[in-house]
Amino acid sequence: MTTPIGERDLHAYVDGQLDADRRAQVEGYLASQPPAQEQVQHWREQNRSLHRLYDGVMNEAVPMQLTTALKPQPMLRALAAGVACLACGVVAGWFAHGFMAPPDVASSGNSGFARNALAAHVVFVAEQRHPVEVTAQQEAHLLAWLSKRLEAPIHAPDLRDQGFTLLGGRLLPGDDAPLAQLMYESAAGERLTLTIRHAARQQMAGGFQLLEQNGNAVFYWIDRDYGYALSGGITKARMLDVAQAVHARLKL
Repeated sequence: MTTPIGERDLHAYVDGQLDADRRAQVEGYLASQPPAQEQVQHWREQNRSLHRLYDGVMNEAVPMQLTTALKPQPMLRALAAGVACLACGVVAGWFAHGFMAPPDVASSGNSGFARNALAAHVVFVAEQRHPVEVTAQQEAHLLAWLSKRLEAPIHAPDLRDQGFTLLGGRLLPGDDAPLAQLMYESAAGERLTLTIRHAARQQMAGGFQLLEQNGNAVFYWIDRDYGYALSGGITKARMLDVAQAVHARLKL
């Protein structure tokens, strides 16, 4: 009797951990299940994103002084290996709750939102005199205006601990409803934009997803009635730190 195909089998299939017989069974299942095919493709894209983000760090040579210090201490070597595995697990675990999201979270609609957010980011961060429509000096007016147009409360998370202050924001056109764009700037002149959309119906929360294009990146995610896209040209590690801060502060 053939064991039913479950989510564990799909993850193992993506990771190349199935034997030939089980792989053939999973492929037969996928051939008749388009939603599962879409989810598998999503996990593969996320795996590629993780490799782009962290392979450089994982492949760095171990400093000579650490190698020397560890040679006579086999127990410490084992502990260091365990810590390294744990660190990888923590990174992968953060993204994993996005992997576990249902297919609609990874839909083309959400990736289209992210692409639009990134395109608007590229256009407006280049502006020196008019980067925003309403400045941070009128923050209360800006947020009231955006909240009215999106028909939902819009908040500007405080990112000063991450080195970014609010410049202001603007209204953007969306595929089916207006979008809010908030722009932040660091003391060094680096700019990030947070694009927000409001959905007519609640969606299941999803983990961060990554899209990259021409040296810029956007982390995007779903949280109930809202979609968020954080775009910028800084390192992806810093972008992830800021995205986590945005997510935490908008939960308050």
